Amino acid sequence: MKLNKPLITLLLLLILLLTSSCGIMQDMEVQLPPNSGLLEVHFIDVGQGDAIWIKTPQDQNLLIDAGGNRYGDYVVDYLSSHGVTSLTAVIGTHPHEDHIGGLDRVIDSFDIEKVYMPKVLHNTKTFEDVLDAVDRKGLKISTAKAGVPLALQGVDAEFLAPVSEKYKELNNYSAVLRLQYGTQVFLFMGDAEQLSEQEMLSSYPKAVFKANVLKVGHHGSTTSTGDPWLNAVNPQYAVILSGKDNTYGHPHKEILEKLKERDIKIYRTDEKGTIVFQSDGKTISVK
Repeated sequence: MKLNKPLITLLLLLILLLTSSCGIMQDMEVQLPPNSGLLEVHFIDVGQGDAIWIKTPQDQNLLIDAGGNRYGDYVVDYLSSHGVTSLTAVIGTHPHEDHIGGLDRVIDSFDIEKVYMPKVLHNTKTFEDVLDAVDRKGLKISTAKAGVPLALQGVDAEFLAPVSEKYKELNNYSAVLRLQYGTQVFLFMGDAEQLSEQEMLSSYPKAVFKANVLKVGHHGSTTSTGDPWLNAVNPQYAVILSGKDNTYGHPHKEILEKLKERDIKIYRTDEKGTIVFQSDGKTISVK
């Protein structure tokens, strides 16, 4: 049977359209790696400070902050008790003592592949101690800033902030990390305030921010977690790291009310102690 030219052209167009459609659908699907295991995220109770250990399904270890100076040994012991001997990446979100105080002990105690910190200096002994520990290990600090990915296996991880290079408030230099495993997304905010939130919202498509778990910025202070940000993230779970009866009144009642109004499940280290999330890439459990 002979096919005329218009019919051949039509058939070719149909084949091209079907092929393109399949490609788009494939791009929309979230593929889990072969033999995928569990992602673990440990929000370690270090009082009025941050320390978060992430164990990837491929047994890589990532640490975000390490609490204040007096918690350095505690974080080291916590990691060691869980069999950690090396860290693929260590992130100091910003130079405040309640976030990086324990990092020098961590860096001294484990094999470290990379250290990430925002490009900002701070004239304190705590900050100098971290720099000295980095130097003792012969490491260099990689800049944590918007658009920088982490080389992790089986998960996608990228910094969304800081977006700009200069801020008045040190908190806004906070390295904000987005981590995705399968369909499950975690956002780690450090102490990023509403200015940083606004910059991120202006720099990325809205879909980037939708997350299952939000580590609430700045210990639940009203300086962070503005309505536009919370509406964009719309998490199922909110985790607040703060010290019991801390002098700052963290978390502030206004933030707790916002979260409750949206039916977001709240977990607080000042109430629950260390909180552990596990995910198979499709669902999340908490203990």
